[in-house]
Amino acid sequence: MKKSLILATLALLTAASLSAVDAEAAADRWNLKDLYALQADWDKDATALTQQLKTLSSCAGHLAQSAPRFKTCLDLNADILKRYARLSSYASQHHDEDTGLAAGMDLHQRAVVLGNSVEELTSFLSPELLKIGRARVTALQKADPSMAIYSHWLDDILRTAPHTLDRKGEELIANFSAATGAANAIYSTLADADMPWPKVTLSDGAKVVLDQTGYEKYRALANRADRKRVFDAFWGRWKEFERTFGVTFYEQLKKDAALAKVRHYPDSLTQALDANKLPRAVYDTLVAQAELNLPTLHRYFRLRARMLGVSDMHYYDVYPPIVASDLKYPIGLSTRLMLDAVKPLGADYVQALEQGTKSGWMDVYPRPKKRSGAYMNGSVYDVHPYLLLNHNDDYESLSTLAHEWGHAMHSYLANRAQPFINAEYPTFTAEIASTTNEVLLLDHMLKIAKDDNERLLYLDSALENLRGTFFRQAMFAAFERDVHARVDQGESLTGEALTKIYGDILRRYHGDQEGVVKVDDLYTVEWAFIPHYYNRFYVFQYATSISAGNMFADEILQGVPGARERYLDILRAGGSRYPYELVKEAGVDLATPAPYQAIVARMNRIMDQIEAIAAKRK
Repeated sequence: MKKSLILATLALLTAASLSAVDAEAAADRWNLKDLYALQADWDKDATALTQQLKTLSSCAGHLAQSAPRFKTCLDLNADILKRYARLSSYASQHHDEDTGLAAGMDLHQRAVVLGNSVEELTSFLSPELLKIGRARVTALQKADPSMAIYSHWLDDILRTAPHTLDRKGEELIANFSAATGAANAIYSTLADADMPWPKVTLSDGAKVVLDQTGYEKYRALANRADRKRVFDAFWGRWKEFERTFGVTFYEQLKKDAALAKVRHYPDSLTQALDANKLPRAVYDTLVAQAELNLPTLHRYFRLRARMLGVSDMHYYDVYPPIVASDLKYPIGLSTRLMLDAVKPLGADYVQALEQGTKSGWMDVYPRPKKRSGAYMNGSVYDVHPYLLLNHNDDYESLSTLAHEWGHAMHSYLANRAQPFINAEYPTFTAEIASTTNEVLLLDHMLKIAKDDNERLLYLDSALENLRGTFFRQAMFAAFERDVHARVDQGESLTGEALTKIYGDILRRYHGDQEGVVKVDDLYTVEWAFIPHYYNRFYVFQYATSISAGNMFADEILQGVPGARERYLDILRAGGSRYPYELVKEAGVDLATPAPYQAIVARMNRIMDQIEAIAAKRK
């Protein structure tokens, strides 16, 4: 009797303990049931989407029949896009929870097929609107003031007349889209799920797996020999797949070149920039200013070498912090610090952000086969943003948290202020929101730092962020511009050739010839590791955004009248305006050298502070 009672009690205690563990784990996972409670609900919504697409097809050839007809068709198209955003978000995020799960892969592929159908069956809209002409479109809009919400969307289509094909041509491109996503899909599957990640034994005897999350963690080890082991093993494995990734990336480059040619653009870069009406001067000025200011980057590397006590700095010496720290930032503490940091953005901003952190918007910690890295998905208009993290309880993870919540609050504010058709914003403004949060975080952490060691930790992190977000992304931009131009001109590229091109740029940025940072041959395969290259000319916008975000954050922190509202107005605007013009009107012209010179000046100021602290210690 006693034994049974004891066993029963133990069972209850164990159940309670497991329940507590499950509850704690659930608090760190996003809640996809906010999208669909059951798989059957997703299936039902997918069926509804298919039916809507059939209904929309009846609009073809009849858009200009009357103002009511015009509005009905535009409203239906918007609802289709909104519904698909929800379906695809659920499928992709379900897949990202476990990239090796067959059911998740199947759902993801079903969503891709649905997306191809959406693209194909809505492809008549642009050619037909262009055939109708701006004058008739304007007249139809004026007949019903509620259609004013479509003004920017329509203008964005009408201005692309020279690059839009007839209906058959657009349908053909849409049909082929089902077969042109292979490069990205292969890269993602191999890099996230199927790569046989190497294992290394560190100097303390620990055996670690160098998947992408492991590499990001162990490349910053204090032991220099361990860092070299990590770099040699990780990049050695990527080198083994250089040929495969070369074929994959070359296929992506060929696709981009073909689309540019079909749409009558002179090159891939011009087409990519025109998607958001960005002047070519933005891209070229960024790269030019980064390369003119390489002496500042080299100053940073020399400072890092001195602080680390390294006389012959190598590429594997870039990531370890210049000051040892055992400070930990678990998600609870990180969240509180982030909330305190963004207080200059106002009580409403902080309150909304805090509520989001408590409401199942985040998937926080790394797990086997979970997608690596971090992102925010804010495209589900009627629900809320979702954030994927791989939180390591370090300061970099705290910075990433603030970064991704900058994105989330951008989506939150845009979705509340804009109708669906105008809510989604381009990358050009997206990264301004994230980098502004990072600047605010640094300012807060420096204010609460307890000693010079802690201040050095934050200053070093800020420098590394500036290096990684400004100079490194500008370097990526230079590489992309080069390889796309070669393929646009009909040149073929192998993995080996891509490594040579990237290696030359990598060494130039790191001052290899000047003896600043030695870049070993093995590490020049790094281009194969960068997933953003499969989204053409994307990464340069990190560099433009941190430049703009730096200027906005400085004004907000200085209490410049109207600065906070000008910044928040950019977030609330969503995609209702062309992004370059929106930012320029708020006071930052990213086609001029000024924003990039300001970010370089900020970097030099931080180095001055570090050197002043170092001088006090002598």
